[in-house]
Amino acid sequence: MMGLVGTGMLGLAVGHRLLDSGFPLQAYNRTRAKAEKLRGAKVCGSPAEAARGADLTVTAVTDSDALEQVVLGPRGVAEGAAPGSAVLDISTVDPRRERALGGKLAERGILLLEGPVMGGPDAALEGRLVMMASGPPDLVERHRAVLDSIASETIYLGPSGSAHAVKLAMNVQIASLAISLSEGMELVRSSGIEPEKFLQVLNATYFATGMSRKKAHRMARSEYPATFTLANLAKDLRLACEHAESAGARIPAAQLARKLYSEAAQSGLADLDYTGIRERLRKA
Repeated sequence: MMGLVGTGMLGLAVGHRLLDSGFPLQAYNRTRAKAEKLRGAKVCGSPAEAARGADLTVTAVTDSDALEQVVLGPRGVAEGAAPGSAVLDISTVDPRRERALGGKLAERGILLLEGPVMGGPDAALEGRLVMMASGPPDLVERHRAVLDSIASETIYLGPSGSAHAVKLAMNVQIASLAISLSEGMELVRSSGIEPEKFLQVLNATYFATGMSRKKAHRMARSEYPATFTLANLAKDLRLACEHAESAGARIPAAQLARKLYSEAAQSGLADLDYTGIRERLRKA
């Protein structure tokens, strides 16, 4: 039996993939109707119930506050999970708070495998996520079947906190690419050139990316169906900058990206896809 806590865009897709892969699943979400979309899963009334009897419970929530609440709060995962079982956290959260959470779980005999992912809902449905793993190394092999069902590659990065530090670094790359594409489109548009022409040239060169080949054409049409919201990327940029400050790293470009994304989220663009940063630049 597996547990799943959090059935937002990513959690729901992971849940569908686990069910399609034959894993029995019991799921919880604060908004019950979202968990009920998982046909074939047992819908639970609390995180504790979702974790009860599960060898592995996956958590996919918005931030560290939400994670600590569903894991350590009243009727949380820690109340239902048995000693010797494990939590797989695929959220994007503060590495320092994740380490502290792992320590508190360890006091109860529960193990924490940190596994933030790159890809998004479509990749999750097809088992094509890339997972960054950290924590007890034996947990990767112990739960290899589950990891391989949702991720095409799992990269073990070291002790607790490592995976989330790398995930924040990856999201800095995402933000930088989205801003760069947006600025390129605005530069050519201001010269009377269609953004699609810019993309045609870009994608014919060494500097093309997955984003410029896939998402950028929708950006050019001002279409931003969310697979990862602008608000969530703004949150992750804040975490990245805070983590850099605590570690003594200089990331000035990420600080600028944080400012742009924070302004965009506060200006009514929060629920757009993160590529909707183009709309903020158009209105600035």
